[in-house]
Amino acid sequence: MGSGRMTSQYSHTVTRIDIPTGIAYDDFVAAFEKAAPAFDPGPVERIVETGGSWDDVRAAVAANAPHDMVRYARINTTPLFGTAGHTTRSVEYLTGNHIIAERMFRHDPRALLYAPLRMLVFSDGDGNAVFTMHRPSDEFGSLGIPEVTAVGEDLDRIVVDLLRVCGVDASEAFAGTSR
Repeated sequence: MGSGRMTSQYSHTVTRIDIPTGIAYDDFVAAFEKAAPAFDPGPVERIVETGGSWDDVRAAVAANAPHDMVRYARINTTPLFGTAGHTTRSVEYLTGNHIIAERMFRHDPRALLYAPLRMLVFSDGDGNAVFTMHRPSDEFGSLGIPEVTAVGEDLDRIVVDLLRVCGVDASEAFAGTSR
């Protein structure tokens, strides 16, 4: 630590939201992956390579994210944990949107600690999907920057809308998001 700067530590509280969907696991995962398609890096890479503008990036992301979200990563834990004898199915997602993330990054690069959003879908005892994640407004609000907190609150609403497209009303689960 030769920089002469002091290390900082901060604690914050987040709300984990668990939503039993009542939808069969495979059906919910298929609906979720359709609503939040896999990120296609090709168009954005071409924009960067050709010196395109941020407006070009906005257009490319909008075309890839019909419901404001794309999946940057999908981690299917079912096969691996199945070898340990587990029967609960689960898949983790890193989900987000470059344009939304930039609205926070401009104020504080630490916002990328929480973007993209981490989401988990797992099966309950009846074979239905349970959706779980930390409430975005809590994560981003922990930085103490009103503009970043406001984007986190927007993300709460975007997740509610995304889940609605998947057949789940999550409005009550995300209610009371203002700090």
